[in-house]
Amino acid sequence: MTEQVLSITANDGVVLARQLVRTLAQECRLSLVEQTKLVTAASELARNTLIYGGGGTMTAALVSDRGRRGVRVIFLDHGPGIEDVDLALTDGWTSGKGMGLGLSGSKRLVDDFLLDSTPGQGTTVTITKWAR
Repeated sequence: MTEQVLSITANDGVVLARQLVRTLAQECRLSLVEQTKLVTAASELARNTLIYGGGGTMTAALVSDRGRRGVRVIFLDHGPGIEDVDLALTDGWTSGKGMGLGLSGSKRLVDDFLLDSTPGQGTTVTITKWAR
């Protein structure tokens, strides 16, 4: 399957991101619980891309590795970046008005989580959920 790219520049982009991730999770045959976890993480990260990154893109695809299948989703923005990634991944820490569970909560909901951020240049978050 080829990658699908969505623009996240308004709330409707967040909705479309959730829908696309759910469709891919179903195609991958993730369990309903695993689908829900992945869609929740993607929704949080799409919202972060919009609110904190000023908008960006989401790239999603079915992937395989050593006989296992999964869904990989990459969020990219060119916003202000994150000064302290470790602090940003701490439960309860927030740079805005949220509860501080977006990044850390998303990390707990997926199997693979990679956050790369450069202050002044933007942030890339890559998540993968593997079928059991």
